[in-house]
Amino acid sequence: MRLLFLADTHLPKRAKELPEEVWAEVARADVVVHAGDWVDLDAFDQLAVAAKRLIGVYGNNDGPELREWLPEIARVTLGGLRLAVIHETGAARGREARCDAKFPDADLLVFGHSHIPWDTVTPGGLRLLNPGSPTDRRRQPFCTFQTAEIRDGKLENVELHELPPRS
Repeated sequence: MRLLFLADTHLPKRAKELPEEVWAEVARADVVVHAGDWVDLDAFDQLAVAAKRLIGVYGNNDGPELREWLPEIARVTLGGLRLAVIHETGAARGREARCDAKFPDADLLVFGHSHIPWDTVTPGGLRLLNPGSPTDRRRQPFCTFQTAEIRDGKLENVELHELPPRS
């Protein structure tokens, strides 16, 4: 099962649309996971139509329309892997311990908010992924997103994709 991880798309404030590279991955993915800060309901609608399956949450910049459609926390089992999605996990310091305590029933937690790519494993064995942002790099050198695969209940081939600068 092929996964695409996105967060912090901030459409249309930070970009008018998602980069072509992201749309190509949407077409390849079995599941698209979005960790919030869509900003515009159109972004949600476009991904919901294009994705084979979409799992998402709202972020701090998402208004009432998106909050009507999306939960604060999503939990689902995909191919035997227990996935949780949330927008914000708090400061980087202490993140692993907080997430272990809050998500003891998950194998993987996908989050956003910081626009900073993240890939760690907590002492409790929880994998933490933040795909960064495909549209707003902030202080990062590149805009980013992540892909991965689930095989036999395990997360494999996690890859961070750096996008070329927009013209």
